[in-house]
Amino acid sequence: MRPGNRKDTPFKIPHTETNAGVLLTERLTHYFQAMTDNRRIVMVCVGTDRSTGDSLGPLVGSHLMKYKSPYFDLYGTLEHPVHAMNLEETLFEIDRITKRPFIVGIDACLGQAASVGCIQVGEGPVRPGAGVNKELPPVGDIHITGIVNVGGFMEYFVLQNTRLHLVMRMADLIAQSLYLSVSSAHRGMPLMAVQPE
Repeated sequence: MRPGNRKDTPFKIPHTETNAGVLLTERLTHYFQAMTDNRRIVMVCVGTDRSTGDSLGPLVGSHLMKYKSPYFDLYGTLEHPVHAMNLEETLFEIDRITKRPFIVGIDACLGQAASVGCIQVGEGPVRPGAGVNKELPPVGDIHITGIVNVGGFMEYFVLQNTRLHLVMRMADLIAQSLYLSVSSAHRGMPLMAVQPE
């Protein structure tokens, strides 16, 4: 079965696949259309600009900020990252100012060598810091993770030595797909193809 055929199963796709953007947008649109009414979408892009591998979240946030979309709130950019030191405070602030937020948690992760470059989407929260043995609050009603490098050994070193080109391409694809899917869910717009450059 091709990724994305079943809406209730986890979704995983290489960012280099020809129709990765279309499939990613379709899957995300499904989640946003299934969301109950009167919930505000909140993107929480977790990570830091001080580590190449861990900059996926803030890069997605900075890309999303350029769209100036009225359909979601955004936390976590390169300028104002959401990371281990302020994650709990950020989540508290979201709950304080947003009634029943629908949170999308976005973060980098480490995985098997064959999965590097894959983007994953699923129900439930992302668990920031799990790859480097940190205990941080879970984030999201749904999550998007990008597998940026190989896990299992010297995780901090691996994150520091991840290719920026890979992280930037994945971040761009995730941000475009998020923007298109939120817009489609709100406006009934037809899905548009998003291709990596």
